[in-house]
Amino acid sequence: MVISADRETFGTGLVGLASDQPALATHASLLKGQVLVDPQYCPHGGGAVTAQMYVPIDKTRLWPQLTNYSRWPQFFPNITHSEVLETVKTSSQRYRRLYQVGRKGFLMLTAQVEIYLRVFESLCDDAVGAASRHRIQFRFESGTFAHFAADLDLQDFHEGTLLTYSVSAKPLIPVPSFLIEQAMRYDLPGNMEQMRRVLCAHR
Repeated sequence: MVISADRETFGTGLVGLASDQPALATHASLLKGQVLVDPQYCPHGGGAVTAQMYVPIDKTRLWPQLTNYSRWPQFFPNITHSEVLETVKTSSQRYRRLYQVGRKGFLMLTAQVEIYLRVFESLCDDAVGAASRHRIQFRFESGTFAHFAADLDLQDFHEGTLLTYSVSAKPLIPVPSFLIEQAMRYDLPGNMEQMRRVLCAHR
């Protein structure tokens, strides 16, 4: 098991990670293919969003695709470049250093951002009788952000996987926080759907 980074909690009104199964209405929406999005409070300013979707593939088959970070521009079109720089091993942890470049438009402004991240991968064992989870944590190292953190959780659900992506970000470009949050809420469902299409195309 890989020792993960310090966990940052993203509160959510969606399927809680402490809960193994969603409510019936949410369950039905996920199985219909909907991407459920919930805005979050971001103590650092900027924006924060959690999104969930169902992918009809076992998480053990999704894991190799999602941890192939050079493929992330296929998942999220706003990412134009994604490259693993190195794998770092210490006595207490193991992580990858990731470099990504992205482009995003805000009103009349189109900005290019770049970021260096530490990526921690872990297999999480829950209480007896509960489904195990796979987790990828993206933690900010440097770049054109004041803050960035994201968690991608994979949990057994129905006949496939419940995928939960939580992200909080504050870029250094002078854009009001409410516009950042609106952009995240608008873009994330489409990005998640694109991710699902790519994942299912390689099932």
